Amino acid sequence: MSRRGNCWDNAPQESFFGHMKDEIDITECNGFEELKDCIDDYMDYYNNDRYQWDICKMTPNEYNKYLRKGHFIIPGKGKAKIA
Repeated sequence: MSRRGNCWDNAPQESFFGHMKDEIDITECNGFEELKDCIDDYMDYYNNDRYQWDICKMTPNEYNKYLRKGHFIIPGKGKAKIA
């Protein structure tokens, strides 16, 4: 629950669950274990491979590489180095 008078406390969780409900088709799951695996796969995708606007439309993995090495991928241009 959020703190009293602060509705923004739950915003990241609400955003995640909203995206998850839109992108996962749970009707294909035949049991609890399959559903659990489907959710785990989506959480891995959401945290590691999904492009995000706040970090220059890069995935978190690409952004981490950019921060550590100064390399990032420009769509259609291959790799570029930032000076």
